[in-house]
Amino acid sequence: MKTLKDYAGIVNRRLEEIPAVVEENRCVIGEMPWLLSQSMRYSVSAGGKRLRPSMLLAAVEMLGGDVNAALDFACAVEMIHTYSLIHDDLPGMDNDTLRRGRPTNHVVFGEGQAILAGDGLLNCAFETMLAAACARPERAADSLLAIREIATGAGVTGMIAGQVMDLYCEHNRVSTPEALDYIQYGKTACMFIYPLRAAARLCGADEADLAALTEYGRAFGLLFQATDDLLDVVGTQDDMGKTLGKDAESGKLTCVSAYGIDGTRALVERLHRQALDALGRFPGRAGFFADLVDSMVNRTK
Repeated sequence: MKTLKDYAGIVNRRLEEIPAVVEENRCVIGEMPWLLSQSMRYSVSAGGKRLRPSMLLAAVEMLGGDVNAALDFACAVEMIHTYSLIHDDLPGMDNDTLRRGRPTNHVVFGEGQAILAGDGLLNCAFETMLAAACARPERAADSLLAIREIATGAGVTGMIAGQVMDLYCEHNRVSTPEALDYIQYGKTACMFIYPLRAAARLCGADEADLAALTEYGRAFGLLFQATDDLLDVVGTQDDMGKTLGKDAESGKLTCVSAYGIDGTRALVERLHRQALDALGRFPGRAGFFADLVDSMVNRTK
């Protein structure tokens, strides 16, 4: 059975090729300028667990699909995730100066270039997926369904919706449980749910498989966010690679602010059980996903 590290290595090797490397000071019509290449690659090559793309590839393998054919879709998911982090760190949003243990993109390249680097990664993600779909015309319908799933997870009813309400609630001191559920489902869970659904689409999976992966992605994504909220309070900066304590300082709505530390730990345990229950659809095949959700819970112990 492949591990998260194995899948991350596969993703990293492909990400070294996309987006393209452009020679310093080179600016040729029909190519991206060197500055855009540098700023995009600065953030996409900054490390990280490659969790979302690895889960997509693991789901494809679990369903008997072709991991190589799914690889560019997985890399696109990582590019979308990275663009969201670049924009999330901007002064108009979280105003953070540290990400993955290094200065954030806007600190290095300036705010305007950081915005454009995020825009570039988002567009490159869809260019990459569409190129992969065109390369396999016999599976074009499955590829288009997968692209639609990823677009939905990242879009105006998914990740962006969650980010919008996160800012709104922070600025207006909204702290209801309903608001928290909306934010954490959209901002975090959707970018686990919909890459898993994309994996199912790439494999031509049935509705029962799709439903099980959707439920696992929901529970895992909410658990991931709950543990992240806990670690912002009880973790260390060396472990997390980003500035800690900013959520409480800014008055952000989190699991800890809503439920307290003990209540958040109880939520983590409940979501852990729900994620494992969803894997019952895949007896003997879901070891990667069971180990993964166990490892998330262990981050808080």
